Amino acid sequence: MITIQQTGKTVNVAVFGEFMLADYKQFEEEVLYAIKFHGKPNLLMDLRDMTGYTLDVAWEEIKFTRAHAAEFGKVAVVTHDQWVAWSAWMSRLFIDFEVQLFDTLQAAESWVAE
Repeated sequence: MITIQQTGKTVNVAVFGEFMLADYKQFEEEVLYAIKFHGKPNLLMDLRDMTGYTLDVAWEEIKFTRAHAAEFGKVAVVTHDQWVAWSAWMSRLFIDFEVQLFDTLQAAESWVAE
């Protein structure tokens, strides 16, 4: 399950349970809307309650990120999962936007708001 809330230029996303392709498609729609009407959005991804993701989500994320690599501001990822952290770190090698990992939602919110 996914929840998405847009506040100004920031798209806040929280994932609960397994991240499914339908959830990711919903995320894409919201982000594309934000890009169209607000310019480069910042993303705050709260993945602390995510239990995993499907392979099709991973593939879709790669395609979407590559197609829109220059259209993001900051991306804050809140997670305690080492695999998610490693994946975010690796993706920094192939993207044109700033990604930071956080242990707490408060720290991520502060960084995105700067």
